[in-house]
Amino acid sequence: MTDTVEKALANADVDQPWAELGLKADEYERIREILGRRPTSAELAMYSVMWSEHCSYKSSKVHLKKFGELPQETPLGKTLAGIGENAGVIDIGQGYAVTFKVESHNHPSYVEPYQGAATGVGGIVRDILAMGARPVAVMDPLRFGPLTADDTRRVMPGIVAGIGGYGNCLGLPNIGGEVVFDRSYVGNPLVNALCVGVLRHEDLHLAHASGVGNKVVLYGARTGGDGIGGVSVLASETFEAGGPAKRPSVQVGDPFMEKLLIECTLELFGARVVGGIQDLGGAGLSCATSELASAGDGGMHVELDTVPLRDSTLSPEEILMSESQERMMAVVEPGNLDAFMGICAKWEVEAVVVGEVTDGDRLVIDWHGERIVDVPPRSVAHDGPTYDRPFARPATQDALQADVAEALPRPVTGDELHETLLRLVGSPNLADKSWVSDQYDRYVQGNTVLAQPEDAGIIRVDDESHLGVAVSTDCNGRFAQLDPYAGAQLALTEAYRNVAVTGALPLAVTDCLNFGSPEDPAVMWQFEQATHGLKDACAELGIPVTGGNVSFYNQTGETNILPTPVVGVLGVIDDVRIRVTQGFSRAGEHVLVLGETREELSGSTWADVVHDHLGGLPPVVDLAAEQALAALLREAARREFLSAAHDLSDGGLAMSLVEGCLRHDVGVHVELDDPFVELFSESSARALVVVAEERHDDFVALAEEHGVELASIGRTGGDMLEVAGQFSVSVVELRADWSATLPAVLGPTLTQSLPWPAA
Repeated sequence: MTDTVEKALANADVDQPWAELGLKADEYERIREILGRRPTSAELAMYSVMWSEHCSYKSSKVHLKKFGELPQETPLGKTLAGIGENAGVIDIGQGYAVTFKVESHNHPSYVEPYQGAATGVGGIVRDILAMGARPVAVMDPLRFGPLTADDTRRVMPGIVAGIGGYGNCLGLPNIGGEVVFDRSYVGNPLVNALCVGVLRHEDLHLAHASGVGNKVVLYGARTGGDGIGGVSVLASETFEAGGPAKRPSVQVGDPFMEKLLIECTLELFGARVVGGIQDLGGAGLSCATSELASAGDGGMHVELDTVPLRDSTLSPEEILMSESQERMMAVVEPGNLDAFMGICAKWEVEAVVVGEVTDGDRLVIDWHGERIVDVPPRSVAHDGPTYDRPFARPATQDALQADVAEALPRPVTGDELHETLLRLVGSPNLADKSWVSDQYDRYVQGNTVLAQPEDAGIIRVDDESHLGVAVSTDCNGRFAQLDPYAGAQLALTEAYRNVAVTGALPLAVTDCLNFGSPEDPAVMWQFEQATHGLKDACAELGIPVTGGNVSFYNQTGETNILPTPVVGVLGVIDDVRIRVTQGFSRAGEHVLVLGETREELSGSTWADVVHDHLGGLPPVVDLAAEQALAALLREAARREFLSAAHDLSDGGLAMSLVEGCLRHDVGVHVELDDPFVELFSESSARALVVVAEERHDDFVALAEEHGVELASIGRTGGDMLEVAGQFSVSVVELRADWSATLPAVLGPTLTQSLPWPAA
């Protein structure tokens, strides 16, 4: 029997499964107060999923508000759309705008690695599409347990194949990201997905339902039972004991349907027949209807039985909660409806009018003529609970910071330095990641200028002017564990620096804040410190946070992951033809280190790989030095002074020299005053650059103008990496150690061993 509003008014004493749906007693009572009665089962389902941590940000929004205090403008001007929209949108000049955002799909990817990761890509692509932009590239920052762990071998191949399978079928280049291994991610891999889209200013679209009488159209794939419980503890048995068995909690993706949806939606935008639009991701129709209605100037009436279904046995509650992929909802003026439907038919995308905008302030949903939902939409979409959870600095933090890596035994002789270098080169976090990146199409569409393993990915936006954008994502969770305030800033500055070394101007930030349980005061302290640090650094660097995502409850048993505030930075480059790459390409050129190198080894890769140690304080953050360095790199690229540039971060100067050699099999000879510290320190605000003889003096003068410290350490050439007076190692030996690690443990890639698509 359908639980209607009429029945809810008549019978207030029905036992309801609010606890099983993840609601707390006070939250359930608040829903009753809002409605002035008990909720129907459909209303209860809507509130439970929209008030979940994933959808409502109820534990984080008190801290996220600080990002709204930042000036909403980039170095090029005001943002066109920011926090609260599907994705941030910024002006990049010449009438172009770019939208970008990063989100998480961590838990689904653990449950079902292939589909969890694939639908993470699909969801972020639709967020970008909903802003009116054509998606042009994706990136995927990934974290796993130790490479040799059984759990890693279970989830990693499927996650990588899912990202590649979905993105490749969409024809979107995957231009960057990270692959990090740490024991804290055992049982809780992090799968973050970023997408970049391009649009003209006049093509920007926002999510709202306005205009009484306008039609609400659901288009795309049919609604099925997959994804129920994807964002809350929702299973079909909750509502209908005699119904089908528990349905999958992970969505199932169809990239070919998504490709049709992209092209169809872009043509709808071009025809000017869309008033408002919303993708269907987490919480499905519950989210789309309530958010569109809440952001509009009226109400909405929906006939739920008109929704096209893949499974006719679905209950109304399941239809509202389903997270079936490749679906969009649009608001269309009646006069444009025929044109809208015609375009959908052209692309063979099913479209159905499921409701209309009303002149009230209620979201009402009917099922076969009976009213099952009658709610204020804002109470569902935006006015959920807000928790100011307690936070406290862990009692163990002082001891952790006192246990400094600078006191650990270190290599002294040349042979010991040589052995240490090779250990780092072959360690999972620094070794060759082509096992992963070769499963991604990096150059489809023909606009990829740079992709991994470069410091940032670059996409050409305009074929004639050569305007482009550069993007990088970064986070060192070890630094964030030692000091979450500085750790978040170091994540930002590394991404900022990675964009700058290519010659681009950093403009804006998106973030994916991955943390443990918000019910743990120590985790909430990490979160508060990280958001505070990120906000303060953005304010000083003059760049806004345009949006992002929070992922809590990343833990296995009582063990939380390292705090992992992944930061994405997007920049603009006026002419992609002058971009700078990281590899040494010619012999006889000057090799210089920009920035100050300090004895900063705590949290470093050296401490991790050689001593399995985590303690001390992370490198000092110097935001003024980062700005000066970025300005120098951009101007040097514009003047074409640089043959190569590479940021110094994980593995320090040692790994930057190794990666520079490996790119084109060109060696390098360097002379260092303190070889160990200079090779393995991970001080921030530094870069390695290569300058031709005829440009050297001009570059040195330019560095002096920008106030950037500079040290000339050697020259490129030969087939060896040589540290004078210490050791030398052939590029061939370096490549052998660097390239063997992942294949030795994981075997052949899924693209080599399985036919597509993987199941």
